[in-house]
Amino acid sequence: MVMSLSESVRDEQAKAVASDVIVIMPVYDDSESAAILLENIAAIFPAPPYIVIVEDGSVSKPASALLLSQAGLSGEVLYLARNMGHQRAIAVGVTYVASHYDVKAVIIMDSDGEDRPDSIAPLLDELANGKCDVVVAERRKRSEAFSFRMFYSIYRQFFKLMTGREIRFGNFTALSMRAAKRLAAMPELWLHVAASIMVSKLRVANVATDRGHRYAGKSQMNFVSLSLHGLRSIMVFAEDVLVRVGIFCALLASCAIILLAASVILKIVGHATPGWFSIAFGTLLLIVMQAGILTFVTLMITGLQRNRPPITKAELAQLIDRIEVA
Repeated sequence: MVMSLSESVRDEQAKAVASDVIVIMPVYDDSESAAILLENIAAIFPAPPYIVIVEDGSVSKPASALLLSQAGLSGEVLYLARNMGHQRAIAVGVTYVASHYDVKAVIIMDSDGEDRPDSIAPLLDELANGKCDVVVAERRKRSEAFSFRMFYSIYRQFFKLMTGREIRFGNFTALSMRAAKRLAAMPELWLHVAASIMVSKLRVANVATDRGHRYAGKSQMNFVSLSLHGLRSIMVFAEDVLVRVGIFCALLASCAIILLAASVILKIVGHATPGWFSIAFGTLLLIVMQAGILTFVTLMITGLQRNRPPITKAELAQLIDRIEVA
């Protein structure tokens, strides 16, 4: 069955599902992997969760509600009006589920098989004890190439340097309904899911899991997209980064001013060689100006991000082209 989002909103009170768990998974040109994952979920769980597939504007291999029917699962496919990227697709799914359903748990996972379906149960068990609002999958064993692990380690160190925090998990998480609604109200969710969980002030627990292998095809992520993904995680902590950048710029400017004063004194007492003072003065003055500009730009970006309101239902309706229900 196909419906528009406006029809879905009108039927909001009727949106009840048999399962207490909803799984959100973004899919982009990877329906083959998604089909295998859905079959594995159906095979593992006696009472399978309700599935919400966020179809992120695929061109060659779009997902459809037929994948759910063939796996014997109930759910729906949200077709986005355009490709929005992995993190924003998840944000659409979380916002949609938070405003339309009331279940005990919401699972966010990738559809390529690297988030293993047999790891869902440990996440739900930890969430069920009531001592946390979010349970994140912390990788115990990774299956990526050495180059990826090396760059990921560099990213984690850079993230810690800029924010003062450690990031050890990705998108694979279990949320209580309270947590899903809070994240849906956070504009940071549209930048980076894991980082938004870190700033949400929710109670977070970790469960060690092994990373699986991709079921089919090749990853859509390349070095540039991975770099952008990492930078977006840092943007969520814009205020923390601003403080660190501000301190660095202040120290840099202070050193430049001291050296500038020293160069002036050397010029006055006649110990400066011809042309040396002009070069030193111009270089140090440029450093001071750049430090000030960098601080100002960082402050402006922080203000823009913090003042952005959460997405409304009307805006959500513009992002979703249609919905298929299985």
